[in-house]
Amino acid sequence: MIYQRIGNRGIRLGSLFARGHRANPRARLVTDHDLDLAPGRREFSMADLQELVEDFSARLWSAGLRTGDRLVVYKSDNFDVTLLACACARIGVVPVLLSPKLEPATAFALVQRLGRPHLLTDPRKLATPALADAAAHTATLLTVGAWREGIDLAGMTDQPRVAEVEVGPDEPLFVTHTSGTTGLPKLAVHTRRTMQSRYRPQSLFARLVPRREAVAIHVSFVHSRIFTALPIAVLHGHSVALLREDDPALAARVLARVRPGLVEAHPNTFTSWEVLADHPARPLADVRIFSSTFDAAHPRTVEAMLRASRRRRPVYVQMYGQSEVGPIAWRVYDQRRGMPEGRDVGRGFPLSTAIRVVPRDGRPPSREHPGYIEVRSDGRIVTYFAEHERWLAQVNDGWWRMGDVGYKDSRGHLHLQDREIDLIDGVPSTLEVEDRLLVRLPEVAEIVVVELSEGPTAVLCTRDGSPLDPTRWTLATQDLPVTRRVQLPREQMPTTSTTKVRRRELVALLEGR
Repeated sequence: MIYQRIGNRGIRLGSLFARGHRANPRARLVTDHDLDLAPGRREFSMADLQELVEDFSARLWSAGLRTGDRLVVYKSDNFDVTLLACACARIGVVPVLLSPKLEPATAFALVQRLGRPHLLTDPRKLATPALADAAAHTATLLTVGAWREGIDLAGMTDQPRVAEVEVGPDEPLFVTHTSGTTGLPKLAVHTRRTMQSRYRPQSLFARLVPRREAVAIHVSFVHSRIFTALPIAVLHGHSVALLREDDPALAARVLARVRPGLVEAHPNTFTSWEVLADHPARPLADVRIFSSTFDAAHPRTVEAMLRASRRRRPVYVQMYGQSEVGPIAWRVYDQRRGMPEGRDVGRGFPLSTAIRVVPRDGRPPSREHPGYIEVRSDGRIVTYFAEHERWLAQVNDGWWRMGDVGYKDSRGHLHLQDREIDLIDGVPSTLEVEDRLLVRLPEVAEIVVVELSEGPTAVLCTRDGSPLDPTRWTLATQDLPVTRRVQLPREQMPTTSTTKVRRRELVALLEGR
């Protein structure tokens, strides 16, 4: 934690792109989609982006928002969500960022929890029955596009500029939400200081890539990770490609044009990009560093990414973390050593994060008896909004319980076995089973092991949607504790904003059917 604390005055999102422009006036940011609030272009200088941030903050101020106000942002998936969060930071408004994938009823429940916040959404969302009464529960209704009520933010051009507002480093910066796998999502409160604490240890990786090489990012625009991944690239002077779509064919076009030296994406995104290793345009050939946070990556995926690069010594940097604390462990893989064991997520960041595993059943933590994973980091959120008791329940003398189970080996490496809520009797690690099946069945694009009423079951989808050969399945599972399977089309897999499968929701879907 020492490295996180020295000189930590908090991250500054309101002036991010102005500082990026000073770092490298030639740097550009390109997207694979049009912005709702700035349509008609997909390439920007850092000065252009700072102009948009100042423009958006002027629009919000003219609409009546003031320092300390809460603004729920629940709109169609778009990079302008991230720019709006930077605009809010510039004037001290606290954005509450809700994933576009959230069901409208869930979003409405969170609006009610916040106690009449301001709401920014769009006609597509407002047209759903669950949000029909949204205006009555908000202080101000802002829309991106004309609606029968509220203020159309898209039409508020040429508003008078406002000065940047200085906010304390320990005041709320923005609010994100958890995946909601155990009920209504929790609202995680981040500050300028906690986000700068997350930025510090990760920023070292960007220094390994020359400024002349671009950085490509595919991270949810409402997730806390975008507010460290993007500043790391911008402040080091890199040009940036921001991808909204993870479809391999669409991603290949952007990546082949940009030729990034570093790519940051969700682990499941890299899994879907395995096919790019053999793409004729070689869109990943110039990548020096592949980087992912959130979950542990699958060995098959890591090896495919390293094979896709034509650099002399490409590496895959795997970071393990959680939206409440940020990345807390890391490990580097290369072509020579590969990734022999996917559950090993490495060690904590030196001088920044600490990890311990405490007994779960009274026995020393091991592979057979995994314990509770707990961590220390100054990047930890300061509370769950309106649910501080739930936040306190996860803190033990400064240690934060991750909700995962695992163990440490003799080298001090952390091995991630499962989520606590996903443990299945007779299956030491569902994640390990999934790793092995993905290696043995390259035609499978996604697989998760869940417990149904009939017992442990693998739910899978193939790359092309064709039925999996029963003989191949039997051979692949002959030494594994899971033999039942259900095959689904990929679009029927319920996922979070970070492309993780919602296991509880998947179980409910299958049991209901």
